[in-house]
Amino acid sequence: MPAFELESADRLFSGFIFNLERRFVRYGDDVFDREILTHPGAVAIVALDGSQQVVLLRQYRASVDDVIYEIPAGTCDADGEDRHATAVRELREETGFEAATWECLGTFYNSPGYSSQATTLYLATGLTPGDRAPAGIEEVASDVVLLPLDDAVNLFGDGKVLDMTSALAMALLSSRAH
Repeated sequence: MPAFELESADRLFSGFIFNLERRFVRYGDDVFDREILTHPGAVAIVALDGSQQVVLLRQYRASVDDVIYEIPAGTCDADGEDRHATAVRELREETGFEAATWECLGTFYNSPGYSSQATTLYLATGLTPGDRAPAGIEEVASDVVLLPLDDAVNLFGDGKVLDMTSALAMALLSSRAH
């Protein structure tokens, strides 16, 4: 069986968060192309306080032109910063919370059919409140919401948590609780 080999890539667009490439891949005698969004990766944080409340953001997202509930998350865009440090920074910036305990729950590809984005999901516990340092208009206008774990898990079923990263996090929390 032949192997897939990347022959070349042409940059079609360079943006603030992602780039768009056309990649040419060889498989045996065949060469095919795919348009790929290249992304530096991201982190997402399930922050759970001592009362078993989940920290969520209620934030406007221009891509869907709606305000949705999400767990804190951010792009790995600081040079030289590892994923754990990015998670610590993003939790503090977006929510004001700091966590005493961190656990990596795993890394997943968000949409590997067209994007290279890989997100590492963390569980943060032992929370201490502090001051937020939101960046950008959407974060400044966002609300930090604490919901009991069962209510947060049920948000997805109620159609209120619309991003899959948060839905995955709620499913993982739910499976751990039972």
